[in-house]
Amino acid sequence: MGVVMPSGLHRTYGAHHLHFITCSCYRRLPLLGTARSRDRFLSILEQTRRRYHFVVVGYVVMPEHIHLLITEPEVGTPSTVMQVLKQRAGLVEPPEQSRWSSYRFYLFEEPGPARVNEGWTEISFRDRAA
Repeated sequence: MGVVMPSGLHRTYGAHHLHFITCSCYRRLPLLGTARSRDRFLSILEQTRRRYHFVVVGYVVMPEHIHLLITEPEVGTPSTVMQVLKQRAGLVEPPEQSRWSSYRFYLFEEPGPARVNEGWTEISFRDRAA
């Protein structure tokens, strides 16, 4: 049974608060089940920390999920940091493979079940995808 997230959550950034973040691996698989995979994750965390300029106050890496306590990054937001971290560490499905994302519309102009970019000036990210 899946966890239902409460609606109406609001993220607030810019107050220089600490952020306690918990995230699961793709489909809660034990993708961090070996010492090698945990070491790789921590190496990617360190690279991400340097790139986005944030402080890691604490962390726990378990086979199927992680806990982080971080400061707000000087570059981007905590959401940006987590997106980059999870994608680089292979904890999420690549966006180009997901049918539950508008990514394929912007990259390949493939329509999905929800119309995207309709009623706005056309937006394209294809030039950036190289």
